[in-house]
Amino acid sequence: MKSLFEHGPSLRTRLLLALIVAGALMFLDHRLQTMQPVRSFLSTATAPVQYLAVLPEEVMDRLVYLATTRSALREDNQRLRDELLGLQMAVQRLNFLENENARLRQLLGSEVRAASRRMAAEVVSVATDPFSHQVVINKGYQSGVYEGQPVLDNRGIVGQVVSVARNTARVLLISDQSHAISLRAERNDIRVIAQGTGSLTQLELNFIPHSTELQEGDVLVSSGLGGVFPEGYPVAEINLINRDERLQYAQVFVTPYAQLDRVRTLLLLWPANAQEQPIFEEDMEASEVNDVG
Repeated sequence: MKSLFEHGPSLRTRLLLALIVAGALMFLDHRLQTMQPVRSFLSTATAPVQYLAVLPEEVMDRLVYLATTRSALREDNQRLRDELLGLQMAVQRLNFLENENARLRQLLGSEVRAASRRMAAEVVSVATDPFSHQVVINKGYQSGVYEGQPVLDNRGIVGQVVSVARNTARVLLISDQSHAISLRAERNDIRVIAQGTGSLTQLELNFIPHSTELQEGDVLVSSGLGGVFPEGYPVAEINLINRDERLQYAQVFVTPYAQLDRVRTLLLLWPANAQEQPIFEEDMEASEVNDVG
């Protein structure tokens, strides 16, 4: 019988055996993936511990996010309430001015202007020619669009329709060098002609005498002359006047209100004197139903 106090293998032997076993396991795992079940079991077993370890940080981050979002929503809500109140007051003022204008026209014996008919359109492409400022919209003669029709955005006049297809139309921007528009100064009713310069952010006024009473900052609106653009729509603001006497005329440059370099949604107008009529999708659907019936 072996003695109870008999020593086992030496430490060196144990180390050698451990290295041999570890090498064998690494070889088998590399070649045969034998340790994959063990790794999967260990990952499953330690997953709850990992979740509990990061849980406090995630809870804190979530609380901070909720507090920040709630505060931001409260500020946005208050801002929107203030803007709504301002818009409501502006609408009331506009209604008052419109009614007052109608009464004055009736007193003067003139005809009250009918409201322009409108239709929204989306820009589907932009002309690739760098010397031509044109865009294509997703409305055509099927929607009642016609050549020469005025086009606006939410800031002012953008241009006019120059060609029409069934479901698309091409719009010439007021910045194109071939485009000119008749304007008047809102402050003193001086009439001018604005010519495109090829720059999306600048137009030039033609044949302005040095003695002109125009000033930098004057607002220019459509004059209604020419029969294309209705009167009174904002177009541009004077930003530079060069009164160099060596030049035959003063140089006057204006900045368009419309964002011509980022047009996306546009507004088509049918003035009161337009012979064409806007045709909306619901009208076309009703027409098709009647035809089928």
